Amino acid sequence: MVSVLGFGAGHIGTSDLDERRVSFLLNTVLDLGINLIDTARSYGESENRIGRHLSYRRHEFILSTKVGYTFRDHPDWSYEATMGSVEESLERLKTDHLDIVHLHSCDLSVLRQGDAILALERAREQGKIRIIAYSGENEALEHAIASGRFGSIQCSASLFDQHGIDHHIRHARESGLGVIAKRPLGNAVWRYDSRPDGHGHALYYDRYRTMALDPCTSGWEELALRFAAFSTGTSCLITGTSDPEHLTSNLKYVEKGSLDEETVLRIRWAFETRVQDNRGLI
Repeated sequence: MVSVLGFGAGHIGTSDLDERRVSFLLNTVLDLGINLIDTARSYGESENRIGRHLSYRRHEFILSTKVGYTFRDHPDWSYEATMGSVEESLERLKTDHLDIVHLHSCDLSVLRQGDAILALERAREQGKIRIIAYSGENEALEHAIASGRFGSIQCSASLFDQHGIDHHIRHARESGLGVIAKRPLGNAVWRYDSRPDGHGHALYYDRYRTMALDPCTSGWEELALRFAAFSTGTSCLITGTSDPEHLTSNLKYVEKGSLDEETVLRIRWAFETRVQDNRGLI
């Protein structure tokens, strides 16, 4: 059982954050009742810091990470790289098991080749991981769901990324898989006065302008979080921050529950009728 709001631990991977600040933030996450923490090998110091500051509270949260790449001299997504990544994450996180382990956005050919999945299945047999998962989008995501070899997925689900709602997420839930929504704020592109740099920010900004939504009195963050949490079919959404106050405000928005039906229909209609390039953003 997961809390509706999870914590995305990418922000705590940066080296400029003070360790005391990181410790306070991570413990605040658990104190607020958030019980899913999502990290990855690519998030800098994130895994090490979770292990350093939360290993004594390991029984209080569900730990999700992502593996399969940048392991010594082994090719990415090989059996050796994937198994080695699991072992290294166990050490960094100071735990004897990982609750959810994702293959981190590897492409369709990697999934079909199968070595990375075999490694995770072997690690599960050994009790090192509980749930095998896939994080990604579009054709690769659909293949992962249909394969029957994964117990959970992670994909984009937001105001500006709705393609997966009626396709992958629905299929995953019908197949009994858990679903973690990433980027529920759509990179908060309403902050920008002009088109920003960067593929993800630029694409979502274009969709934001094209959809021409009105957040009304709720404001953008509340609208985005309540939509992602209750109107997409996901089990849990993850937001990242280094500010405990921001985390608390996100939780308060989610605690308001679902949006009214008219608002949801308006959001869905704007995406379906105005967005042409609607594929999920990796």
